[in-house]
Amino acid sequence: MKDTRVLIADDSGFMRLLISDILSENEGMQVVGAAVDGKDAVNKVKELKPDVLLLDMNMGEYDGIYAVKHIMKECPLPILILSSVGNTNLQPIFDALQEGAVDYLNKPSRGNAKMRLIETELIQKIRSVTRAKPMAVKPNSKNTNQHTFDEKSKYDLVVIGASTGGPSALEEIIVSLPSNLNVPVVIGQHMPTNFIAPFVKRLNKLSPLNVLVGAKGMELTAGHVIIAPGSGNMVLIEKGKKSKIAFTDEQFKEYNNPSINSIMLSAAKVHGARTLGVILTGMGKDGVEGMKAIKAAGGYTIAQNEKSSIIYGMPKAAVQCGAIDKSIDIKEIGSFIVNSL
Repeated sequence: MKDTRVLIADDSGFMRLLISDILSENEGMQVVGAAVDGKDAVNKVKELKPDVLLLDMNMGEYDGIYAVKHIMKECPLPILILSSVGNTNLQPIFDALQEGAVDYLNKPSRGNAKMRLIETELIQKIRSVTRAKPMAVKPNSKNTNQHTFDEKSKYDLVVIGASTGGPSALEEIIVSLPSNLNVPVVIGQHMPTNFIAPFVKRLNKLSPLNVLVGAKGMELTAGHVIIAPGSGNMVLIEKGKKSKIAFTDEQFKEYNNPSINSIMLSAAKVHGARTLGVILTGMGKDGVEGMKAIKAAGGYTIAQNEKSSIIYGMPKAAVQCGAIDKSIDIKEIGSFIVNSL
């Protein structure tokens, strides 16, 4: 197997050297060059044609956003953001992901001293994004229109699972949903705990719906979008005639905190045939067992199609095991959900 060729873009000479040393010590990693800012990164990508760009965000006039925008237009390749900006403000990270960056890893606030602590995760993420199909996902403007729904919906719940590439895909879906959505939406997105609240805040600005972080005892309410926190595995439970949020100590093989399988398996148990399940872009197989359970219970299952997936891992695994009723482009999933209700 050939080495993964990595270009490092960071305005700190010491950080470029430290990251280069870390990568060079790992089998299968080859550092092919370094760039000092976003403009230099664009030029080096064109010249060196790396497999992955490891990109800092704060680099003066030509920053990380400059690099992502120009690279995605001129010479697309998988971009992994490695920056300390997420320690204080995650909005630039979400902007970079929307522009086409594949994934993000937080650089420790005292990066020089603590970079070694994230070495394993850094190598894993580089290997993961190498398989990605980079693309910008630009959501439509906020849908403030109301939709004419039947008096009784076919479904009681929409449950969505996503991993790498998921934030932009979820934005695309959520902004397309009408302000009078007649069912709750529950989401499991693989994301560090400290990302969840800023992501919820961002979606709240983009959508007329009420987007919330899931909390114990929270009732599922029509028009609410509940995103699982990264602090545990969320489940749905039945309390009287209401469904509520709870958490389980159970650990799941594919992924934990939050586990998509945990959410979907409980949704299938509580809501059965009245569950609409959606699996989006991501590496691995989390959510596959959950989608199988939803389909077996008589619910309807949707997968993001290969063409629009940044990483066609979870959707592919669900399709291959027969758990999917329909594969759809990310641009069409929101409207398909609405029409299904």
